[in-house]
Amino acid sequence: MSKFTFIGGIHPYDGKDLSKDKPIKEILPKGDLFYPLSQHIGAPATPIVAKGDHVLTGQKIAEAGGFVSSPIYATVSGTVKAIEAHRVTTGDMATCIVIENDGLYEEVTYHPIDSLENISKEEIINRIKEGGVVGMGGAGFPTHVKLSPKEPNKIEYVIVNCAECEPYLTSDYRRMLEEPEKLIQGLKVSLQLFENAQGVLAVEDNKPDCIALLKKLTKDEKRISVKELKTKYPQGAERQLIYAVTKRQINSSMLPADAGCVVNNVDSVVAIYNAVMLGRPLMQRIVTVTGDAINNPRNFAVRVGTIYSELVEEAGGFKAEPEKIISGGPMMGFALFDTNVPVTKTTSALLCMTKDEVSQYEPSACINCGKCVEVCPGRVVPSRLADYAEHGDTEQFEAHEGMECCECGCCSFVCPAKRQLTQSIKSMRKIVLANRKKK
Repeated sequence: MSKFTFIGGIHPYDGKDLSKDKPIKEILPKGDLFYPLSQHIGAPATPIVAKGDHVLTGQKIAEAGGFVSSPIYATVSGTVKAIEAHRVTTGDMATCIVIENDGLYEEVTYHPIDSLENISKEEIINRIKEGGVVGMGGAGFPTHVKLSPKEPNKIEYVIVNCAECEPYLTSDYRRMLEEPEKLIQGLKVSLQLFENAQGVLAVEDNKPDCIALLKKLTKDEKRISVKELKTKYPQGAERQLIYAVTKRQINSSMLPADAGCVVNNVDSVVAIYNAVMLGRPLMQRIVTVTGDAINNPRNFAVRVGTIYSELVEEAGGFKAEPEKIISGGPMMGFALFDTNVPVTKTTSALLCMTKDEVSQYEPSACINCGKCVEVCPGRVVPSRLADYAEHGDTEQFEAHEGMECCECGCCSFVCPAKRQLTQSIKSMRKIVLANRKKK
């Protein structure tokens, strides 16, 4: 059978065997919790609590700072200790609400609904917005904005990104196996907003058990299908996923809605279900803690605000001192120099490696082999774009479609000269975007 896929991509060692066969374990935080006000694309949230306030689990502690923003909720009961700067995964200092955990986990009262039949589209959107739901696959785009396109009648596909193509990550895999009903119900909620759309669960073919289970549970659902994708990185990237499922192409100046699509990842869709049907805001997510430096790799259900070092402890600690620690996957994650940083809505994994293989290589001159062009899913010339970036030539960088790079890292992975192509291009993209804002 022909598999759905895209042009380009790579097949790195996936490392998923370390954690994929262990059930999700729920853990409770032990120390103080830190809630960065920017856990999403858009305006930072605005604190609505002050030092000394007592809060409950599920209580709003920061409200959305604008339309493209998202509120934040306490994930434990306790006392607001401070509102101050704290280190986050990007290495920056960010304003955080700090809550001292009282260990009681007292909760607010939630307001579930029995059925979608008697709820309006406006109320669905409002529940998602008030629930603080954002894209949990990495970017953190507020979900209520994504589900509010200008022309909802033109949306033909609501795609759930079940690919999980990033090496080592298995959180979505475990979520699909253990809570498939919530995933399907969350997709049904989304479909309520788009009368002309079909729902698609897009799963890579390295997860045959998930494919079989989801097909079984949706066999009588006329508006939902399961698409089997070819296993290849970055199959889960938004543009590549849309092309694989629909054969429609979008570029950096377009939104998925321009191609008649809405895309959300697995955890986001489950969060939609929790917010709309159960009335529970986004307070928890699944995090893969893995790597050859971890004693007991597995997936944890983690409360937002928990410090990474507690996750390491729950995974049995380090069996060897790691040379490289990454928040996220090895292809697109952020390298960490400190595990005293908090889990946020967009945290997907903590990867701890005994060897920092990248640092062992010294970049050399480009040999014009063309491998970076061959694997690039954006169909650009990474070696040339990196040259323009290194010389600060924004004009040529834009002229040669530098903004079409999705920063997946495929070019750096295959480069025999070990050039850090993605990093150079990524830095130049930031400069171009900053210049556009100034204009």
